[in-house]
Amino acid sequence: MAMRQFIGFAIVGVAVAYGAGASDLAAGASRTGLISIFEGSKETVSLQGVGGVIPLDQVQASQSGSVTQTVATTEITVTYDRPVARGRELFGGIVAYGEIWNPGANDATKIEISRPITINGESLDAGAYSVWAIPDPEEWTVIFSSAADVYHTPYPGEEHDALRLGVSPASGDHMETLAFYFPAVEKKDTVLRLHWGETVIAFDITVP
Repeated sequence: MAMRQFIGFAIVGVAVAYGAGASDLAAGASRTGLISIFEGSKETVSLQGVGGVIPLDQVQASQSGSVTQTVATTEITVTYDRPVARGRELFGGIVAYGEIWNPGANDATKIEISRPITINGESLDAGAYSVWAIPDPEEWTVIFSSAADVYHTPYPGEEHDALRLGVSPASGDHMETLAFYFPAVEKKDTVLRLHWGETVIAFDITVP
């Protein structure tokens, strides 16, 4: 109760100092989301809604996401922006076959690995990489580029390639929003999937 009275006196004091009524200040605090949170005998003050609410038409079309998986003592993180299918033909449609594409939007999709790993039997050193792909109905080429912090276009160039893999696409249930996820992890092995629409690209990863 003493803390609660102190906060009340502080609000009134600030209101007087700045020529505002306590009710006006309290209303302003309410508008900015100033609330009291009670946890047992402790009381703290928290600001809610930092950053504000933006109008619907200002929301980014491909929103940001990330996924992290720890495998033994190795951490793998994928950070990307997530385009939405919206009834469009994806591969062979808005994503052309035979052309380099970044599987994401806005900033290029990035994978960070804390220790060296193998992906589908090929070695990749610890570090950060942007991810690129050349889709094809029979086999995709997936590229890990050492140019990690770049925009999703243009492709940085082969001189930055750290690894290229040939991966056969598989079919899966419809995934409306592009997703990277780890469906399995066991001891020092995991699977990372790229999944959009009904197309799935899987990477078998082993850590030291």
